[in-house]
Amino acid sequence: MINQNKQEMSYTYSMIGLFTLSLRLVVGWTYFSAFWRRLILENKLIPDMPGYIGEKFNHFLPNALGIKPMIEYLVTNPDVLWWAMVIFTIIEGIVGLFIMLGLFTRLMSIGVFSLATGILLGSGWLGTTCLDEWQIGILGAVAGFTVFLSGGGKYSLDYLLLPKMHWLRNQPWLVWLTSGALPLRTGTINKIAGIGAFALLFLSLATNQIFHNGVWGKLHNKSVKPKIEISDASIDHGKLSFTVYRVEGADVYGSFLIGITLKDKEGNVVLDKDAEALSKFPASDIENKYIAKVAPGKHSLVIPLGSKAGLTISDRSIANLPTGTYTLLLTDISGITWKEEFTHEE
Repeated sequence: MINQNKQEMSYTYSMIGLFTLSLRLVVGWTYFSAFWRRLILENKLIPDMPGYIGEKFNHFLPNALGIKPMIEYLVTNPDVLWWAMVIFTIIEGIVGLFIMLGLFTRLMSIGVFSLATGILLGSGWLGTTCLDEWQIGILGAVAGFTVFLSGGGKYSLDYLLLPKMHWLRNQPWLVWLTSGALPLRTGTINKIAGIGAFALLFLSLATNQIFHNGVWGKLHNKSVKPKIEISDASIDHGKLSFTVYRVEGADVYGSFLIGITLKDKEGNVVLDKDAEALSKFPASDIENKYIAKVAPGKHSLVIPLGSKAGLTISDRSIANLPTGTYTLLLTDISGITWKEEFTHEE
């Protein structure tokens, strides 16, 4: 009777795994393809080259949820970031390939869940035309949970190889890493599936609301318009110094700064740098904090998403300014402006 029940459970799980086969194959490819794109089709692991994955990772920083300190540490330390990107890419390749093959399916499903959750929390706020990063993250997390419950089923290497490994197949812990009937009562499985499903629904609603106001309130998209935060503005010995940090806007191109203006309390222009001057901004006067770098472009000063830099402007017009309140105004090529008031003391 016991053997019959085991056979029935084994058959049931092989069928359930068959139902999730398409999910396993497609989700597996989404992760393996990341490895394929970065190392085979192109090499996107070369620092300071166009398309470097580390710079894209930097784009996540401004509005990441819960993992911002980790991201900031990595983008502040380029060598550590490079190793992290290499390891991350290799893990994506292994997880994607193994879950497609159905090898150590449940262990790989945990990998899918972890990778997807990282994508969700780090980049779920990005998406210029739709909520693509959020969708990738939340659907990946759901897929990982679902495949963990189902296992690989009939069309998996687990199903083909485990029966031949006599020294392993009777180990009670093995099923938690591979495929087959979970050693749990039906009632327990029902609770795990139900609680997990509603927990994922809660995660979906919570992140959708936090990143996009997608549940209630006015919808917003932080990937449409550039936003720059200005801080630490000061004038000292004829030098204007301040920090810029781009926290919103499209990740595929920078904010193009075409104007830096300094005004006194009465609104008189004390200093004005136009697009031509900013396109020749001295690199020695830019102190970049992260891997995404502020740099002069052909017609402007380019500020990528997630970049943070201290800028210094030396000019005779600000050499002997009187004490008072001044306004620093930055102008983007789109016409958007940002300003910061500060007090200058001699």
